[in-house]
Amino acid sequence: MQLATLDWVIVGAYFLFVLIVGLVVSRKAGDNVSEFFLSGRNMPWWLLGVSMVATTFSADTPNLVTGLVRVDGVAGNWAWWAFLLTGMLTVFVFAKLWRRSMVLTDVEFYELRYSGKAAAFLRGFRALYLGLVFNVVVMGAVSLAAIKFGEIVLGLPGWLTLLIAGSITLAYSTFGGLKAVVITDFVQFILAMIGSIWACIYLVNHERVGGLSKLLSDERVLEKTQLLPDFSDPSVWVPILLVPLAVQWWASYYPGAEPGGGGYIAQRMFSAKNERNAIGATLFFNIAHYSLRPWPWILIALASIVVFPELTDIQRVFPALSADKLGDDVAYPAMLTLLPVGLLGLVAASLIAAFMSTISTQLNLGASYLVNDFYQRFINPNATQRQLIWAARLVTVFSAFLGLGLGLLLTDASQAFDLLLLLGAGTGLIYILRWFWWRINAMTEIIAMIVSLIIASFFTFAEHGLESWQTIVIGSLLTTIIWIVSAFLTRPTDDETLINFYRKIKPGGKGWNAVITKAKAEGVVLEKEPGQLPLELLCVLIGSITVYTALFSTGNWIYGNSGLASIFTVVAIAGGAFLFWAWKRLRTE
Repeated sequence: MQLATLDWVIVGAYFLFVLIVGLVVSRKAGDNVSEFFLSGRNMPWWLLGVSMVATTFSADTPNLVTGLVRVDGVAGNWAWWAFLLTGMLTVFVFAKLWRRSMVLTDVEFYELRYSGKAAAFLRGFRALYLGLVFNVVVMGAVSLAAIKFGEIVLGLPGWLTLLIAGSITLAYSTFGGLKAVVITDFVQFILAMIGSIWACIYLVNHERVGGLSKLLSDERVLEKTQLLPDFSDPSVWVPILLVPLAVQWWASYYPGAEPGGGGYIAQRMFSAKNERNAIGATLFFNIAHYSLRPWPWILIALASIVVFPELTDIQRVFPALSADKLGDDVAYPAMLTLLPVGLLGLVAASLIAAFMSTISTQLNLGASYLVNDFYQRFINPNATQRQLIWAARLVTVFSAFLGLGLGLLLTDASQAFDLLLLLGAGTGLIYILRWFWWRINAMTEIIAMIVSLIIASFFTFAEHGLESWQTIVIGSLLTTIIWIVSAFLTRPTDDETLINFYRKIKPGGKGWNAVITKAKAEGVVLEKEPGQLPLELLCVLIGSITVYTALFSTGNWIYGNSGLASIFTVVAIAGGAFLFWAWKRLRTE
């Protein structure tokens, strides 16, 4: 079924709305780079939290979840559920530290934490790498999903879908800056949640599915519903559960789940009114992202197994779909074509909104790196605010062409997911420990980055016969070992930088005792505040258990396992009560 007139009216109304928002806030956004990239550092937690959730709900996310469910079952989602652990670390340990740093980007942090030419090189290189490579890969993956959605649901060529949606996104991102992105994110999140839940209810009860009970009793579906993998077969549970929980969450640098916080999550924390709002925003994000949002996608994915058991079934119904774009991930947009007029338009608008939300964030974030950390830092240090704003807008346009163009070359959502995991494999732990161990320096990070890229290139282009999870584990372990050794062999950050960093950030733990002792010997007194790290780490543990049990309770209520669902619900409520108690005891500035 293709979109009817009413559906196009709904989609067109949304396009008009985001353009108006961009124009309305464009005047204020053009005042200075702080307004353009951080919206004046005055945003409330609820708006920033919703913005984070909206950004992670990109057009490729339902496709990725669908592909995981169809191939590995519901348990396959541990590939991204495991990132909750690093998310909770960011909430209770790093959010206040990032906000306290008062940097404009997480790349600017390098010259706050490290010293010398190595720190400057690292800042410039990471600005180019994240702004022009990593960011473009993310936008390419999101654009791929938009292409598949356009070809299947809209009946438009992939390039035309990108041209229309991409142009509108580029317009409000270029003129409105982060404020336009965050405001439109709020509406996009509401629209996306309404669309996904309503679509789920309709499709599960579609005549070709037969309702929830019939769906869950189908033999083809039943074997895919388990929340945990089959523990009798190591070839199944090791890559699906063990590797994500034991290695992947701390070792890989993945958008929205960067170890130690980073990327657009850090950007939202920088934009918060204060440290408490930064914590609240990231907590809301992790709860909504992992426990509230996945189930509509999972149920539609399970329903797709009944409607389109094989890829050939999709190909037969959609012969115009490009052969290189056919995969299990396209089952999601294929299912959406069963929606009636009006609802199809709403869901279409919600998925286009998801695409625009992620792209707009990546464009703004990438521009912040290239302008603040490369152009102003190395090319034109004396640039006026007007020059910086114009540079930001030009870079935004350039990045859009690269990211959208890459989407035309990719073929599968899991391709980009695996590539992003592999590109940062092994570097994650350094982003966590650099806050708590003075010995980590700029050369340590440079070596880790180079080794990670070499290993990723080898596993990507060489014939090695290894599974993707094996390459991630090997790459992570090799990179981690090498950078830890290099931390002891390379010259440490100079004392003045370390002392200034400690004085400003006040990190906890014993990893700074050497700096405090050396400063005291030189007559410099560094006040060591009573640390809350034990309480913060306890909050990380309880927070993770709370969100996971909320996720499991929802699933078991859906499955009809009321006894197990009740237990999970009680545990989730108890965990929430503890976090509420701890919230009042966490110290912030």
